[in-house]
Amino acid sequence: MPHCTKCGNEVQANAQFCAKCGQPQAGAPLQAPSYQPAAGTGMSENLAAALSYVLGWITGIIFILIDKRPYVRFHATQSILTFGGLHVIRVVLGVFFGVGWVFGGYRHYGTWGGFGIGIALLGLLGLLTLVLWIVCIIKAAQGEKFMVPIAGPIAQNLAGQ
Repeated sequence: MPHCTKCGNEVQANAQFCAKCGQPQAGAPLQAPSYQPAAGTGMSENLAAALSYVLGWITGIIFILIDKRPYVRFHATQSILTFGGLHVIRVVLGVFFGVGWVFGGYRHYGTWGGFGIGIALLGLLGLLTLVLWIVCIIKAAQGEKFMVPIAGPIAQNLAGQ
């Protein structure tokens, strides 16, 4: 049986390193670790989870269909619930205040302050959505399971975790 060239410890014939001192052994060829992407989308879980937020609920639907890993499914489901729900709220507020679902379509009905309150609420909702979107992308990319207060527990149940 061969011995380590540094410490003299007995090593296996095909050992790449000495178990005692860690010295590379001359007889064994060194192999570089090979990168093999995870199954599913061919990208890491963190990247796939972060990308499930990029276009809101649309990319959430795409990633829930193509990636079956639990971490990615959770973030894709949370994206659908959070940004889909905020989209519906935005449409309802726009219709209620006569603003239109995007900041156009001025139709002032004269009740409840109409356009003024509507545009303020839609602006506040847009700011909340932007901040939440950035936080969700960053947390998912860092590998953290950040749960949005209402949508997070529902997404966890729907994703099967």
